[in-house]
Amino acid sequence: MSDHSYKEPLLTLDGVSMKFGDELVLRDISVQVRDVIRPGMSQGQVLGFYGRSGIGKSVLCRIIAGLLAPTAGTVFVGNPARPVITGDVGFVQQRYPLFNHRTLFDNLVVAATRKYPEAEAKEHAAAYLERFGLGQHRKKYPAHLSGGQRQRAAIAQQLLCSEHFIILDEPFSGLDVAMIDEVKKIILEVTTFNDLNTVIIVSHDIAATTALSDTLWLLGYERDAAGHCMPGAVISKQHQYNLAEMGLAWQPGIEASPAFGKLVEELKQEIRNSA
Repeated sequence: MSDHSYKEPLLTLDGVSMKFGDELVLRDISVQVRDVIRPGMSQGQVLGFYGRSGIGKSVLCRIIAGLLAPTAGTVFVGNPARPVITGDVGFVQQRYPLFNHRTLFDNLVVAATRKYPEAEAKEHAAAYLERFGLGQHRKKYPAHLSGGQRQRAAIAQQLLCSEHFIILDEPFSGLDVAMIDEVKKIILEVTTFNDLNTVIIVSHDIAATTALSDTLWLLGYERDAAGHCMPGAVISKQHQYNLAEMGLAWQPGIEASPAFGKLVEELKQEIRNSA
């Protein structure tokens, strides 16, 4: 098991519920992501977030990102903790939206000006281009970038706005094996830039996501005594997995481990059972 410890919470959901009209979508969700410390390393947090289609993952992600106010409860981010507002948590969608009429550099400058004066924004944008290995492409337009370059640019763009928190929506969708490996590399790079960087991966690719994560959340339904699903999806205690404590975090080639394979099959079965 890796040597690690925890400090203060960086992301807290306290009693979050969401209703649309009479439909209860999310019910009393209380979970935390804490700052993980590994001696001699800059280690950020990676949270894998699962649940079957239509269960409310997108709704919860929008609440975490401050884009949607919950019916009840609060999301806190940072240290010291504060209620989340729009811009605190970056949200990278599947198609990596960038302004097609602006160069790569100008796209990042636009993002950086949400937090910094123009001159300082340009400095930060240039620094992020180099950090993400995109410096030589600064004058290119999005249409001239590869898929991997666009994804790097979209992640850099959101981190310039949000600084430490980012949600990746289906980052492995439709990718071949080589591109999945590239995306995994990008995520690992992001988490080691700063030990406060916290990446939330929402994905149906359970194996790829679990291999990167130190924590997992599984959104599902609880059942009553008669076996019927109760309204409102929850993240129960048994569906919060600390992979670091299980000895399954931060290990290259972990996919070959029997314990890893057993966990992935367990997660798949739990998702099936939530239907």
